[in-house]
Amino acid sequence: MAVKKSRKCGVLLPVSSIPSKYGIGSFSKEAYEFIDFLHDAGQSYWQILPLGPTSYGDSPYQSFSTFAGNPYFIDIEKLINDNLLTKKDADRYDFGSEPEYVDYAAMYKSRFKLLRTAYENSGLSEKSKSKSSPELKKAFDTFVEANKDWVLDYSLFMALKNANDGRSWNTWEEGLRLRKKDAIKKAFDKYSDEVRFYEFQQYLFAAQWVELKGYANSKGIDIIGDIPIYVAFDSADTWARPELFQLDENNLPTDVAGCPPDAFSATGQLWGNPLYKWDYHKKTGYEWWMKRLAHCFDLYDVVRIDHFRGFDEYYAIPYGSPNAIIGEWRKGPGIDLFDTMKKVLGKRRVIAEDLGFLTPSVIKLVQKTGFPGMKILQFAFDPREESDYLPHNYTKNCIVYTGTHDNETTLAWYNQLGRKDRAFAKKYMNIKTNKDITWEFIRGALASVSDTAIIPMQDYLGLGSSARINTPSTLGGNWQWRLKGDELTGELADRMKDMAKLYGRV
Repeated sequence: MAVKKSRKCGVLLPVSSIPSKYGIGSFSKEAYEFIDFLHDAGQSYWQILPLGPTSYGDSPYQSFSTFAGNPYFIDIEKLINDNLLTKKDADRYDFGSEPEYVDYAAMYKSRFKLLRTAYENSGLSEKSKSKSSPELKKAFDTFVEANKDWVLDYSLFMALKNANDGRSWNTWEEGLRLRKKDAIKKAFDKYSDEVRFYEFQQYLFAAQWVELKGYANSKGIDIIGDIPIYVAFDSADTWARPELFQLDENNLPTDVAGCPPDAFSATGQLWGNPLYKWDYHKKTGYEWWMKRLAHCFDLYDVVRIDHFRGFDEYYAIPYGSPNAIIGEWRKGPGIDLFDTMKKVLGKRRVIAEDLGFLTPSVIKLVQKTGFPGMKILQFAFDPREESDYLPHNYTKNCIVYTGTHDNETTLAWYNQLGRKDRAFAKKYMNIKTNKDITWEFIRGALASVSDTAIIPMQDYLGLGSSARINTPSTLGGNWQWRLKGDELTGELADRMKDMAKLYGRV
């Protein structure tokens, strides 16, 4: 019997970074072409960022819902082909003028108006002049029924946000803020068409994503998705299920999430997310978490769990603190959550984001789960100490990256290295010239013993700082970079495939 090879490789590229004439990457023909490119390049994985609807700051890690999909990703051209829109409808709006960057302000002003036109043309709206087709109505009703656990709350939440000028739910009138039964019933009646509009967006998102993912899988490409450990305070999740979180009698947080001060930040990182009431989750058999994880495994083939350390211990900062200096570490659910996951959901493919300072108990938790952790080449080259991120220290059960969405591109990082660090990196990687520097780091990742290597698309393209996705702890200028559309050549695919073959990853 032939032994199945476990060595594989893939590419990290957010959906938002797919080229598109409608302002942001989407489930468009360009996304299908990117999958074809990955197939031709001998890749096995496409890793993306969270797909949820983004809020202020445009971060996919601060979403209005952990279950909903981002309506920005709905492909406009498909809606035109399905006669829900005309090209004239789409061309009426401004989606931004920079092909390499997402203009989120332009997206916000145009996308929902365009989707509303599609909704009214669908016949599903109370304002529609014609009836919807029986096929569409059946598919829509089936979707809403299958997802009623979250889609009704999310859709009402968004309708109420619009009615309250986008303000956070904790500023709404008391009946809605505390979800009193009569107030919620009246809101559903008053905003029924707006609620249905948001359900319609989620129906379109789900239908288009299922089709795109199915195409990827048919080409031998598995999708690696991302689940943030926390949900946003201003989200349907916190509003609809306050009992899950550490909130007071007014549904305001008692403590919030973040990271303590370290060498990178003297005041730490104040994320502001509500913390989980882990004793309550345990009593319910982690019911909400099982639904959340099951939803992710429906969306993705492999799930990367962000900030894995927080399941061992989490940092709690008093609500209202100006920074993360004052806080304390508290015990998380540990292995109990993941044992429950294996019992309820079966054996699943998971990546543990185990970056940063790791205590012995965190390391032990990752080992107990059996999940592969992450190794980042950019973290490896400090000549003062032996690093776990140097490839000769890897084990098979890990995922190696040159960098992640939170890092500089490898070219920019290398050019910014201090003299001693760069000298060590050049010696270790056997870099002789300044030509194709990023390819030497890609070679180091693919040549390593790690079962899986994931390379950001920017590194294969040899791009600099202008292509960085995110700079942590900063607002503005993040999550914007896009491919121009002409960089994914046959020559590049051949070069990627040759290197993948060379190191046994095809």
